[in-house]
Amino acid sequence: MNARREGYGIDQIRKTMTVGELIAYLQENYEEDTPMYLSHDNGYTYGGITEDRFFDDWVGGNEEEESEEE
Repeated sequence: MNARREGYGIDQIRKTMTVGELIAYLQENYEEDTPMYLSHDNGYTYGGITEDRFFDDWVGGNEEEESEEE
C-alpha cells in the first residue's frame, strides 16, 4: 500500500477511509492471507503493519509511547 505524506497534522488530511471502508476494500480485493506492506518515499523505503503500531490518540500523541521510542 502506497503511504503518502499529506500534511503535518491530521487536520491537513482532506479525505481518508473509515475502518469499515478499509475492511470492505481489503476483503473485496485481497485474499485474507495476503501480506500487507506500506511503501514510503515512492518505494524508497518500506514498512510492515503490526498491532503495536496502532494508536488511539493521534491528536494529542501518546507520551508513554514517545518516551519508549527515544
